[in-house]
Amino acid sequence: MRRRRTTEMALLRGAPRLKLRLCGRVFKHSCSPVGVRALSDQVLPKAATSGASDTVSDHLLYTPEHLALKESLRKIIDQEINPHVDQWEAEGQFPAHKVFKLLGNAGFLGVNKPVEYGGLGLDFSYSMAVSEELGNIRCGGIPMAIGVQTDMATPALARFGSEELKQQFLRPSIAGDVVACLGVSEVGAGSDVSSIATKAVKDGEEYVINGGKMWTTNGAQADWMCLLANTGDGPPHRNKSLICLPMNLPGVHIARKIEKLGMRSSDTAEVFFDDVRVPRKNIIGQEGLGFTYQMLQFQEERLWAAANTLAMLDNIIQETIQYTRQRKIFKQPVLYHQWVRFRLAELQTEVELLRSLVHRATALYVKGNDVTKLASMAKLKGGRLAREVSDSCLQFWGGMGFTSDLLVSRFYRDGRLISIGGGADEVMLEIICKYMDTLPRK
Repeated sequence: MRRRRTTEMALLRGAPRLKLRLCGRVFKHSCSPVGVRALSDQVLPKAATSGASDTVSDHLLYTPEHLALKESLRKIIDQEINPHVDQWEAEGQFPAHKVFKLLGNAGFLGVNKPVEYGGLGLDFSYSMAVSEELGNIRCGGIPMAIGVQTDMATPALARFGSEELKQQFLRPSIAGDVVACLGVSEVGAGSDVSSIATKAVKDGEEYVINGGKMWTTNGAQADWMCLLANTGDGPPHRNKSLICLPMNLPGVHIARKIEKLGMRSSDTAEVFFDDVRVPRKNIIGQEGLGFTYQMLQFQEERLWAAANTLAMLDNIIQETIQYTRQRKIFKQPVLYHQWVRFRLAELQTEVELLRSLVHRATALYVKGNDVTKLASMAKLKGGRLAREVSDSCLQFWGGMGFTSDLLVSRFYRDGRLISIGGGADEVMLEIICKYMDTLPRK
């Protein structure tokens, strides 16, 4: 009861944004989500429904406040985002400042961030609830971009940054006034973070930064970057620092916007730094601990990524059930063929197992536990299941599945990144092996 009273107070503190002009009053539980406008309306008479219920009162992780938060976000998704997804996918970029401001005004960019900087001050489980609901956006690129803002570029800043940095970068990020990006990956250093080459050399009260970053989500629209750079010559795990880098500084060059197989509505940039001068006070926390801070961020990032796949997986399975029920072959619905319905049952079972793992890891993390192993397992399983579900379901759509205007074909492209970005499957396996004590002895 104490936790619930604390949560309710936090939600009420955030009421100027989450007061929910969306539903008419703060967390009006009776509001029902507006149906998603499916891309496949031409072949599906009704919008897909999720395979998982979000209305049960005895949810193992989520309280009524979690579910009300999800419901309010769903209204924004259905009314303000999904109607434009097709256009943004075709244009290769969504208007990040516009969408982030909309979400910031409603409080969704700082759910677990400190109240004094505009956040709601709730625990990480509320961020996971938001991540799950964002999976109802009918593409992968926009949720990914939002996740960079909320759970990849800002956690270390919120936890270890100075008061000045929090006021300058965290507060406007929570409000949706600026767009953030994360500068970690490089051409020769993706999942192997310790191998980055970008350097920040001290020169008086400034750092002079040279190098470059690759695969930078939000990079073409970002106002600032949470940059990981080498600030010393020591061991690779102790010579790196995180730095808040304004993207409008002289010497910051957006080399190109990268064309990708999927995640098309999310801009991805290659960024170069040519003698960029940044005040040394822009360092997050202690110099030399950037690698450690980034690893801590990865726990949240990987759990967020796994949670974000759940609604999309549910939606694909449900839309496939609807389509195969009405599509006939050999004088009976495709769904009536035993292999089809058995395969869909197997896939839904796998999704439920992933959901249980994600919720268990989240509950342990909220209690202060190190969940690196479980987060790595969830990320690994989420990426592999995204491929398995999209491939199997696409097959059941036949020729329709090979067209570009269906959710299943879009997720077939977008979901492939989950096994690559934020730590490849092979890196997740190495981490899991480390915790299992099965790595080769030196």
